[in-house]
Amino acid sequence: MIRSMTGFGRSKYEISGREYIVDIKSVNHKYSDISIKMPRAIIYLEDKVRKEVLANVSRGKIDVFISMQDFSETGKEIKLNKQIAKAYINELKALANETDIDCNINVTDISRFPDVLSIKDEENEELIWSELKKCLDEAIKNFITMREIEGNKMKEDIKNRLESISKKISEISNFSSGLIEEYIIKLNARVKELMKSDIVDENRLAQEIVIFSDKSSIEEELTRLNSHLSQFISLLENSSPIGKKFDFIVQEMNREINTIGSKANCLEITNRVIEIKTELENVREQIQNIE
Repeated sequence: MIRSMTGFGRSKYEISGREYIVDIKSVNHKYSDISIKMPRAIIYLEDKVRKEVLANVSRGKIDVFISMQDFSETGKEIKLNKQIAKAYINELKALANETDIDCNINVTDISRFPDVLSIKDEENEELIWSELKKCLDEAIKNFITMREIEGNKMKEDIKNRLESISKKISEISNFSSGLIEEYIIKLNARVKELMKSDIVDENRLAQEIVIFSDKSSIEEELTRLNSHLSQFISLLENSSPIGKKFDFIVQEMNREINTIGSKANCLEITNRVIEIKTELENVREQIQNIE
């Protein structure tokens, strides 16, 4: 199943007083560009998060937002920095003596000063990663599901456009098959008109017909165009990242249809060429958002 490069996925996971929330969103991008925002306390897991996302997503501008709330008591120890506390007290007493201000110092006030109290967290890193990974994997799953839903809509639209292109290629083929016969009749009539005679140099006429056939033949272009079209339809059923392959095939199809347009000496063919080029441009816009 093809995937869109646009998507969103979210997951929330709670266990033992800890809460994890992971949000993933993406838009189209030529390559893979991942931006991760997560709490400083678990920033050491950023590389693991990046690898996990890259293992599941090959292309797109992807933003990953991770939040973590830890209300558990396990592994936590309140640390009192007595040296800093005493330094605060000494300085406050000195200030009181110098300014004749009453020095009413209590423990609660001192505890509020910076670096007096700190929480030492000795949580197991592997434990935190195993919990975060569960939340991350669920978010990635939801993210990919949305990408596939969007991709399926794009697939149906592209298939309809390719069917239209295939129909127009068949019409061009039908019109081209009668071009040489039509040219023979017109050339014969024109020669007779110019020479004012019913006698025509058959050898010279045959040479002109051969030259015209070589110039106007579009059989090779139609064959390659049909081949590209079949390859495109086949790739639509492929589940691997195929956006870049689609882009290449559309370029090749445009090249062939442009050649047909330059060779065509027929209004009906020219009109079909314009219609095909319009459909190809719509397809090209769609595939810009395929992974």
